[in-house]
Amino acid sequence: MGKENSKVDASMNDSFSPIEEPRSSLNVERAKITSTVTTPPMTALISDEDNQIIVPKPISVNGTEERNLTLHHLGHFRDDPVGFMIQMRAYYQGTGWRSYKNYIGARILYEGYSEEIKERILNSERVLYMIAYLAEKQTKALAQTMPNATQKVFAARKKVFETELHSVAVKMVDRLIANFNSLRFMRIFGFFTNNILVRMYHQGIHISEPEFLELRRIALIAAKNSQSLVILPCHKSHIDYLVISYIFFRLGLALPHIAAGENLDLPIIGRILKRGGAFYIRRSWGEDQLYGSVVKEYVEGLLERGHNVECFIEGTRSRTGKVLPPKLGILKIVLDCILSGRAKDCWIVPMSVQYDKVIETESYVNELLGIPKERESLWGVVTNTSILQLKWGRIDVRFAKPFSLQSYIQDQAFRRKTFDPVNDLINELHKTTLLRALGYRVLSDINSASVVMPTALVGTVILTLRGRGVGRKELIRRVEWLRTAILAKGGRVADFGDMTTGEIVDRAINVLKDLIKERKELLEPVFYAEKRFELSYYRNQVMHLFVSEAIVSAAMYTKIKQGGAKPMQILRFDNLLDEVIFLSQLLKVEFVYQPGEIQRNLERTLEGLKNVFEYKDGYVQLTEIERSIGRENYDFYCFLIWPFIETYWLAAVSLFSMTPTNQSPQPTTTTAKKIASGKPIITWFNEHDFQNKCQLFGKTLYYQGDLSYFEAVNKETLKNAFILLEDVGIIMVNRSRDDKIQPTIALDDEYIPTRNSVGAIEPKGKLWDLVERIGRFRREGKNRRDNATVSSRVLNLAELVGAPTTADVVMPNLMTRPVKAGKPEAKL
Repeated sequence: MGKENSKVDASMNDSFSPIEEPRSSLNVERAKITSTVTTPPMTALISDEDNQIIVPKPISVNGTEERNLTLHHLGHFRDDPVGFMIQMRAYYQGTGWRSYKNYIGARILYEGYSEEIKERILNSERVLYMIAYLAEKQTKALAQTMPNATQKVFAARKKVFETELHSVAVKMVDRLIANFNSLRFMRIFGFFTNNILVRMYHQGIHISEPEFLELRRIALIAAKNSQSLVILPCHKSHIDYLVISYIFFRLGLALPHIAAGENLDLPIIGRILKRGGAFYIRRSWGEDQLYGSVVKEYVEGLLERGHNVECFIEGTRSRTGKVLPPKLGILKIVLDCILSGRAKDCWIVPMSVQYDKVIETESYVNELLGIPKERESLWGVVTNTSILQLKWGRIDVRFAKPFSLQSYIQDQAFRRKTFDPVNDLINELHKTTLLRALGYRVLSDINSASVVMPTALVGTVILTLRGRGVGRKELIRRVEWLRTAILAKGGRVADFGDMTTGEIVDRAINVLKDLIKERKELLEPVFYAEKRFELSYYRNQVMHLFVSEAIVSAAMYTKIKQGGAKPMQILRFDNLLDEVIFLSQLLKVEFVYQPGEIQRNLERTLEGLKNVFEYKDGYVQLTEIERSIGRENYDFYCFLIWPFIETYWLAAVSLFSMTPTNQSPQPTTTTAKKIASGKPIITWFNEHDFQNKCQLFGKTLYYQGDLSYFEAVNKETLKNAFILLEDVGIIMVNRSRDDKIQPTIALDDEYIPTRNSVGAIEPKGKLWDLVERIGRFRREGKNRRDNATVSSRVLNLAELVGAPTTADVVMPNLMTRPVKAGKPEAKL
């Protein structure tokens, strides 16, 4: 092993800059690792002079090599003042990999970079055209009020309008673009980012070395062809911004330009993040055509010049622990840029960031329970001394295999014979289909790349047991079972080298000590969930791996819960398929299903569950093995999905409150005609108020024993349930083009229940049948056993959900979203 320059050489296609720690002399020696399969594992190089680790030793994780990017990086001045100052000096002077000069990718971090970008945007054909168009539009509007003015006057006014619009565009650009102007600032920013992350996540940031080598190989190809890496991570925490940029800085890749919401553009921290690559975008553009042109020009310009771009595919942080449906705004600009030919290609890089513990989960719970959101920011996180002093475990980052967007487009065109990539892609319908497919492909890749953290393993086990708590030995056994089940599904589990499962469980419980408590005054220590709602965040991180199994198990529960002898608990395959189809359609907003025909997917799922279910001669039942162990594995899958089923049942039951009453608003002329024709009255409700009262309704049902899971009242899943109800035409939603006017919702007239002579809702009709159908999948409770799923007491409570805001009058500036023709078959 010889000495070599400490900078990353972008021309070395088969090697990368290893992780190193400088000696106090700041003159270091570095190991070179090749990406060939014959490369031996890295070893820790120890200097006899100062005992400083130069290259941390990777550990084997499920057969792959893993490295900790922050191993032995000091995080606190009090721990070692001299070492702390040495590291700070190393960052400032750019020693070794900290020089960050020969990074892989388009050139950034030079004086005048942002001014150059700014000038290109303002002088672009798109922005100049939009300024001229809007000025012309304003001039024509002015002409309507000045019929006697001369053309000279209008020409002068048009120039004034153009000047004003140009000034507006300048302000937009100044607030929008990243300020990658200073390499020295980036080094110092890297030092403080490292310091913050090491103090918070004391067990380090772990990456898969083979995945990084593949990413680096693609980055070299992209750099050679002036193409961008489009980084699309999931979004768990505000800390994501720091983690991703730190990894790219640490590993010698060009830092990405990060799309961020304007809520992060705060005093001090906003400017710091902009100098670190953030560019701020409004949550809603509305009809601001100039702003839209500026944003599109900026992003497309970055792609044209091969700059890396980062965008959180979910659009916001996931408050529930599972991935959210994709937000496609930035991705649409990227796709349009490639389709138009302005950029020949770019590389899509799905990325997963997983934490032992997410620092915002407590605030997430408050939001999901409807408690008014407290304003929070990344600045508040990194300056909170109580947070910095806690030990939050480790971070695991994984990269899915990058893919060429141009190749993906061509592949989709090949799969669809009527899909012409040259001509038909101009068609908005085809483009929308392609965009959605791309978004869900990225989500699927993120799920596949994600590792399940020990905290998720322990939290999942504790929330999927029937008892109030669990002993340590049993907890270890079930965690080991869950780990094996995840690996059998092709999932990935974070590993800890030579640590035993017991040690991993102890460590996870320590990280989650405020969520999981221990009772010691018993025959054996018993662990139990102290904060089930917050702990459900970690349980939901494994949901994507077992969605099919959970749906099949809940479908079988419609028969198994009836009890009795074994022959009474057998279900025909055709009947099981019907139940699975219904449940899949019901939860299609919640989960990303595997592709393929649903019957084949059901058969494949049953094959994977052959130790749980016996499928023979067209019938399905529990196996003798599963019965002998008390249905513990079957119960596990049911416990995973029951909270979601509860939420959708709650949303459907709340719709009974929309039944018109004698206290409904005074009938209008339209209403009188409906009464005369025998049609039901449609009553409209404020959407926001109704969903809030629905949540209050759910809390009441939980405390009265009619709802099994408190997390079933969470705001996000309820919102998804109402999206589903609208999508299938059960409710109608009126939305205004004016954002200041809140949407209103109403039941479709086919689902409006009827009342009897004394004004009570009658237990019949389409809505009643829907609620009964959903209720069949729910976990049995003492208040529901052998009764209708909606008792008269629940119906009476539903009546209190909310008072109508207006009768069946569609507001003049409201528009109704059309119900989609046909209901697409959801798939497992």
